[in-house]
Amino acid sequence: MLFAVRFYDRPDRLDVRKRLLNAHLEWLRVHSEVILVGGSLRLDPESDAIGALWVVQCDSKSVIEDLLRTDPFWLHGLREKYEIHSWHKAFSEQTAI
Repeated sequence: MLFAVRFYDRPDRLDVRKRLLNAHLEWLRVHSEVILVGGSLRLDPESDAIGALWVVQCDSKSVIEDLLRTDPFWLHGLREKYEIHSWHKAFSEQTAI
């Protein structure tokens, strides 16, 4: 199944993002079979990140919750909250860029 995971960052913890970005990116690489696409969300291209979005392929929400709790960004308090949504592609043959 496919899921979209939306993260909301704590605005007072941007230092965590800067300090742990490389560790987070390596963590994403390790889990790239499950987290198909990931990236930060910003209000405009020049602003700081306010959260993130992942597209995940796995069997259940509980798998995602167990996984995201091992992310350095989660472990060090950057993430304020998250939402996990079942995602259904409009055109099954399309892939992400």
